[in-house]
Formats: sequence, C-alpha cells, structure tokens
Amino acid sequence: MNKRIGVVGIGRMGANIARRLRDVGYEVTALYDVAADRVAELAGELGSKGYSKLADVTANSDVIITVVTDDSAMRTIFATGGDSLLSGARGKIFVNCATVTPAVHVEVAERAAAAGARTVETLMASSIPQARDGKLYLICGNDRSAFDEIKPILEKMSVSLKFVGGPGKAAQVKALINMLMNINTAGLAEALGLGDALGLDLTTLREVFSQTGANSRVLETDGEDMQKRDHEAYFSAEHAAKDSGIALQLANDEGLDLPLAAATKAQYDELVKRGLGQLDKSGISELTFKSRQPARQPA
Repeated sequence: MNKRIGVVGIGRMGANIARRLRDVGYEVTALYDVAADRVAELAGELGSKGYSKLADVTANSDVIITVVTDDSAMRTIFATGGDSLLSGARGKIFVNCATVTPAVHVEVAERAAAAGARTVETLMASSIPQARDGKLYLICGNDRSAFDEIKPILEKMSVSLKFVGGPGKAAQVKALINMLMNINTAGLAEALGLGDALGLDLTTLREVFSQTGANSRVLETDGEDMQKRDHEAYFSAEHAAKDSGIALQLANDEGLDLPLAAATKAQYDELVKRGLGQLDKSGISELTFKSRQPARQPA
C-alpha cells in the first residue's frame, strides 16, 4: 500500500473517493480542482496538499484519479502542451473516471502512452454515498496490466469490479448504462404522472409496480422522490442530458435509430432549458405531472 494517490476533480464524487482512500490507509498526496477554495478545504480535512498546477499533481503522485465533467475538461487536463497531467508522466497510472465520449478516453490513452504513462478507464455506475463508502460498481477497461497493478486500490473503492475490454470499451458500456437508466427514469415519471392525473394513490401504485413487471432499480431510487418532489441531485438532469447525447452519438455512428433514447434526451434537454438542469434526474417528473405544469394563459 505504498502508492501515492492524486485526485483531480474534487466535486462530490472525487472528494468522497479521496476520503474513502484516506480512510482505508492510502496516502492521498495531491489534490487539484478548478475551484481553489474546494481544494483548500479538502486538503485541510485530509491532511493532503492542494496544487494549482496539474504537473505538480503528477510529480507528487504515482496513481492519479481523474473525475472531470466533460470532453473539454478531459482534454484540458491531458493537454499535449502547457500545464498538463502528462508533464513528467512517465511511469504513472491514470485512473479516468469521467463519463465522457468513448473516443476521448481513447484519445487520452494514446496521449498518455506517448508520455510513457498508462491509463485505466474506471467508469462509476453508482452515486455519492457509494463513493464515500467504497461501494461503487466500477466498469474498467483499456490497459489490463495497469488494471491488475492498481486492483487493490480499486477494490477499496468498490463493491464490484468488471474489466470489459480495451480502449473506449468501458466508456461505451457506461454510456449504455446511463442511456437505459435515463429511459427507465423517463418512463417511470410518465407512469406516475398519469397515475396522479387519474387520482390514484401513488404510494400504492409504487408498491404495485414493485411486485410486477413494472419494477426497476429506478423505481427504488427515484419513485418516492418523484412523488414527493424531492430532487436533491445525486445524478443531475444536466448530466442525464449529456450522457444520453453520448449514447445517441454512438448510435448515430453505427447507423442506428434509437427513438426512446432520443425522446428521453429531449425531455432532459427541456429541463435544462427551463433552468432545472441542476435537479436530480428524478426532476424529469416535473414535466409529466399535470398538477406541476404552468397555468395556461387565456387565448
């Protein structure tokens, strides 16, 4: 357990991964985020050191975990010039957890290899509490030897690990997970919205769903929240729109038409358009409950 760990991107997921690894005995030596106050706060909590330069994170870590928001951020931290994690990266292992376009994961892996480093795609099919408790479900890919080398670290982060293939494959699997999850969430919102309009008791309706073919993991995680309008964000509507877009682009590249995925993305895009993108994905129910729609203006 002698590898020094750096974490880049310390929002709620990244910060809780850092806390978990510190708790189980790893040395979290370097933190970086575009929000300097966030870095200072977590560094003080963990007894780590925060850095304002990406190259300093690489210099002071053996394994660097990255949890950033989108394709642009991923390319930025792995830039081929200027301040970059790739500066002095020979011999390092990057653990890239962001849900970004699979092609970007491939591009980053190629850049890292050119710098003498290795990468492991480590996509997280879980949320904030699981990150804190070390119970993430991790879908991994790219460099199998690097995966095997850091497997003890990943096992402390997760309840289950699955290695699914070469560059870009873990990101493809994650895109499909989130596409299907978002479709299920949109379907549940429509069912509960219609049930509400019909005057059905939604608590009873959810219980019936749970005992029939209408059951789903989303019913368990989001059903009550939709009913009670409790949309504290664990996976935001904005991220749901982004991730549905990633899956649709993959489908487009393969010449496939996915009407359910397209309709779901349109719903999440509408939430974002209404300024509700920071709600949890369960907030899609705000579009399907008749009682929650704006009053129609007289013609």
